[in-house]
Amino acid sequence: MDLDMRELEAFAAVVEQGSFSKAAKILFLTQPTVSAHIASLEKKLDTRLLIRTSRTVCPSDAGRLLYDYARRILDLRTQAAEAMAAFSREMRGTIHIAASDTPGQYYLPRLIRDFRDRFPDIDFDLEVLPSKAVAARVASRAVDLGFTGTVVSLPACVYQTLAEDQFVIVTPDTPAYRSYLPTGLPPRQLAREPFVTREEGTHSWMEMEHFLHALDVPLRELHIAARGRSTAELLRLVSEGFGVALVPHSAFLQFSRPLPSFDYETVHLRQKIYLVRHKNNVLSPSVQAFVRYLLQTCRSEGNACLF
Repeated sequence: MDLDMRELEAFAAVVEQGSFSKAAKILFLTQPTVSAHIASLEKKLDTRLLIRTSRTVCPSDAGRLLYDYARRILDLRTQAAEAMAAFSREMRGTIHIAASDTPGQYYLPRLIRDFRDRFPDIDFDLEVLPSKAVAARVASRAVDLGFTGTVVSLPACVYQTLAEDQFVIVTPDTPAYRSYLPTGLPPRQLAREPFVTREEGTHSWMEMEHFLHALDVPLRELHIAARGRSTAELLRLVSEGFGVALVPHSAFLQFSRPLPSFDYETVHLRQKIYLVRHKNNVLSPSVQAFVRYLLQTCRSEGNACLF
């Protein structure tokens, strides 16, 4: 059964006004149109809804029952319209984000801080997770946005490159390593150094494999001294003298202690920072504003937006 909203609106107005002519006036309709709506509604429901007298119109028992529902439906329609109007103009609420290690630890904090300077009524819920978990959170719509350093192939996820981050080799701050700063740390020397790495099979591990392969350093020759679960842990282990590590430049710049670093111009490996969105999500105005801010900032600053 199809209950037309216009018919319910006409019926409620007649009950509230006690008159067809008054109902027609407040609805900006003709009286015959209001009468036609009521007649159509009574025909659909196969019952008499209104009792007409010479002086007034009042609902029947069935009419009183329908009126309660009609009023709630019409009020809910008004509330929905008001809520959507507020949604389209309000810049407040919480933006839920999932990010992998590098963007979550070294990229987003400054950008979120600067964005909140402009929109203090918007706050953030940031989770730092492995890239696969980030993509899964986006795909399930558990978060508004995701940020990763790699593309995890899920049909619901759309990836957009925001920036690129260079990799560097960092070493303990010792005289021996500092002596290489003027000339650089020879690639073959890397095979002789103790290495601090992420867990085997992670994206960071694969990036290290590509980096060393580009320098003709066989992975099998590496002496792995320690493994860390995050970039911050790698940097801490390096600073304590466990060995050398390959880390994103943005992470190295923000580490609290000075460490020697070495880049290799012959290696063009870069870690891309991706914005991840659900392909069918309609973003709230606050999330749209944050995405515009990210794109504008990274476009104007280039890779400096990482730092």
